[in-house]
Amino acid sequence: MNPSDILFALDHCYDSPHGQFIDLEHPYSYTADCRLNLFRNGDGHWAIVAEVLNYQTRGAGWAVALDIIYFGNCLVPVDEEGYNYYTVVIQDYDNFAETIDIGRLVPGATVWKIRDAELPLSHDRSDYEAEGIELRTFDPEDDYASEFPGEGVLRLLVPRHRDIFRATDEELYKGIPSTLHKVLVLDEWHHKRFHQSSSPFESPEFLASFDQGNPFIATMIQDELEKNARYNAKEWETRPSSYETWQQIAEVLATGDTSRYKPTLEPNTHWRYWPEGGSM
Repeated sequence: MNPSDILFALDHCYDSPHGQFIDLEHPYSYTADCRLNLFRNGDGHWAIVAEVLNYQTRGAGWAVALDIIYFGNCLVPVDEEGYNYYTVVIQDYDNFAETIDIGRLVPGATVWKIRDAELPLSHDRSDYEAEGIELRTFDPEDDYASEFPGEGVLRLLVPRHRDIFRATDEELYKGIPSTLHKVLVLDEWHHKRFHQSSSPFESPEFLASFDQGNPFIATMIQDELEKNARYNAKEWETRPSSYETWQQIAEVLATGDTSRYKPTLEPNTHWRYWPEGGSM
């Protein structure tokens, strides 16, 4: 097991059409918490399993969900499409609908049902302000007016009940062999956004629907390809292998020596560092 091979796999996670890196500022979800789980065994197999807890505003509906993202050289498919991640909705849908209206806490709502627990909800401004959670001002004539945003409710609950929001071993092992052993868990680290985009114009099937003999269309296609290339080149500057977090994680996975992880960069995975999440 070589650290460079691990870093290469991380850098090239987007080579798969259904691969992705860890996104703490997704426009469709508000991040509330995250964690990294490092696994390895003596046969040269390794895996990184990331947990990203979020308040979703798209997809299957508004709900509290846990995205579980896999990287490794021995992954087990989590679906038929070949994605390297899957989502676990950990909140009761009916309970969510009863307690959240248009993205805000309903007055009188008392609990959120998360997994098998009922977590008490707060309607006290000072609780939210103490956690740095921004409140909202709504029409005071609205019977359901509440200044407590749904993502703020989740962000307040997490530090009070953190273990309930963590992935279970069963959820973690869904995408990795049972022969792997957990060697290190990180609840915070220094993280950089990293994304690589594939242009639809790279697909021969897609291109076939255009008259490439038309100079205007040919120029448009070339411009789009060059724009995408510039975007990827800029994003490549923050690829995982470019900074110490993942370099040291690769050393831990390659050697099994957890002392190889000795960061000097300040952790920035708390949600306050990623303010654009949920912006769409």
